[in-house]
Amino acid sequence: MSHYKPYPTYKDTGIEWLGQVPEDWAVLRLKQVITEQLSYGANAAAEDDDRSNPRFIRITDLNEDGTLRDDTFKSLPPSTAAPYMLRSGDILLARSGATVGKSFIYKQEMGPACYAGYLIRARLDKKACLPKYCWFITQSQYYWGFIGETSIQATIQNVSGERYANLWLALPSVEEQQAIVDFLEVESARFDSLIRKKTRFIELLREKRLALITHAVTKGLDPSAPTKDSGVEWLGQVPKHWRVLSFQRCVYIAEGQVNPLEPPYSDMVLIAPNHIESSTGRLLYTETSAEQMAESGKYLCLGGDVIYSKIRPALRKACIAPVDCLCSADMYPLRGDESVNNQYLLWFLLSEPFSAFAVLEADRVAMPKINRESLNALKLALPPIEEQEIISRRLTQAATRIDAIIEKTERSIELIRERRSALVTAAVTGQIDLRDTSGAESQIGLRKTA
Repeated sequence: MSHYKPYPTYKDTGIEWLGQVPEDWAVLRLKQVITEQLSYGANAAAEDDDRSNPRFIRITDLNEDGTLRDDTFKSLPPSTAAPYMLRSGDILLARSGATVGKSFIYKQEMGPACYAGYLIRARLDKKACLPKYCWFITQSQYYWGFIGETSIQATIQNVSGERYANLWLALPSVEEQQAIVDFLEVESARFDSLIRKKTRFIELLREKRLALITHAVTKGLDPSAPTKDSGVEWLGQVPKHWRVLSFQRCVYIAEGQVNPLEPPYSDMVLIAPNHIESSTGRLLYTETSAEQMAESGKYLCLGGDVIYSKIRPALRKACIAPVDCLCSADMYPLRGDESVNNQYLLWFLLSEPFSAFAVLEADRVAMPKINRESLNALKLALPPIEEQEIISRRLTQAATRIDAIIEKTERSIELIRERRSALVTAAVTGQIDLRDTSGAESQIGLRKTA
């Protein structure tokens, strides 16, 4: 931030997470710049999706960039919505759960809307604080410091309306607020554009990863190998020398559960779906049964077994058991016979054709999951064991390269977000003087990040 000049003089606010602000800025609490008391939204069920009625805005509808998701649209009847109707410039603040502190600014062009009970509405006095300026404050590091200190740690995080009302705001004149908003809108758009490009690049890499896996476990590595009809619609043509077997002929699905409260099971690693990264086969972290306070029956897995999550198969959650361990009853421990390489089996379970089959089977029941009978009946395209080992090694190498690029790109996105947050923070706390700034300077930071 060294290429921006500071204000001539500063004063100490006496507020730890706000620090010094320009001498002529006001320091007021949120409750001093609103025209109406902070209010909670409607405690109503989100059942209606009639687009002729006012939209019912909930926390789950809010995108990170301040827009509304279209795929989650819900509405309320006008009579129910009436006390909670929003006006242009109203700011909504999430008050509980993992999204506590998240904010949204409503605009008239979004159409008639009301808001839900887990959101708090702030209606600002625009002569004292511009709504967009206030929204940028909620994107700052000092705001999130306030949220962190203010959250009530109970079963879920919570910031009440009373506590939000005591949020300190550093406020220049309305004219200067507008200049800061204009600057931040331009700079945020540049940062956000770069983030979108990098996010799309990650999506393409993941698509490539999936395509490599799918091709390798259905077509093999030799493009000149003759093929045959597998006899299975979702498998299609497979190499002629491969066998097509039902799952139950070559893979054992473990049965019988153990008590995780008893030794030695209480001290064993217990793997659940939340421990596995979606689509990659990567085990993110481990915990013992005792650490998870597990009580209900679990499956016993041997080191090297494939652990596959039978619930929500679209998430593609599967991994190799790193040691003898337990797995959740929501998962299956799978063990191939001498004709099956378990690493190859894992790659097959992560492939697109298998996932499509599993999702189709799972959709036949209320809770999306694939049952033991459907899995046993599944057809598996099986090359000779030596070829399975070669395919597995090649896929591991390719996936490792792609994953490394994804991780590097994700780190660069995080760095861009940090720089954006730092710039917003500096602007709304007066650490940089933007009264005579065109905004071009921050491109320096963007070029360095890119």
